[in-house]
Amino acid sequence: MNDQQSYYETMYILRPDIAEDAVTNHIDKYNKLLKEFGGTILDSQMRGKRRLAYQIAKHREGIYVQLSHQGDGQHIFKIEKAMRLSEDVIRYMTVKQEGPLPTPRPSTKSSPQTDDKENPETKDESKENQSVVSGNTSNAGKDNAKTKENSES
Repeated sequence: MNDQQSYYETMYILRPDIAEDAVTNHIDKYNKLLKEFGGTILDSQMRGKRRLAYQIAKHREGIYVQLSHQGDGQHIFKIEKAMRLSEDVIRYMTVKQEGPLPTPRPSTKSSPQTDDKENPETKDESKENQSVVSGNTSNAGKDNAKTKENSES
């Protein structure tokens, strides 16, 4: 049961028109507040600017930030209050998670092409999956032809 621990994930959306320096300042601010309120930061990631499903405060895009943390649960109210009072945070949500603790990802930004070059096995696996799918569809076509022949007779 040690592998299955509870932790919290807070996703908050910042206004898209703030500067990149301000985004990092907000991330540092909420990380620091979380530590002050007795929480332990497991992982903090900026997910980037994305299109919103619907307009929020006249914004069609937002900068997503994901924060994984542990604590007694009392710190959540305090950090959400700080987000509620900020004009730059347009949405936030905290969810309790069960399961293995998330492993922090490196903060370096790498393109998907470099990931494919480093791990050639993923390319081979995707090719195998494609060939299996195409093989199954060709057999399905033969079965359909046999069924038509049988129904015509």
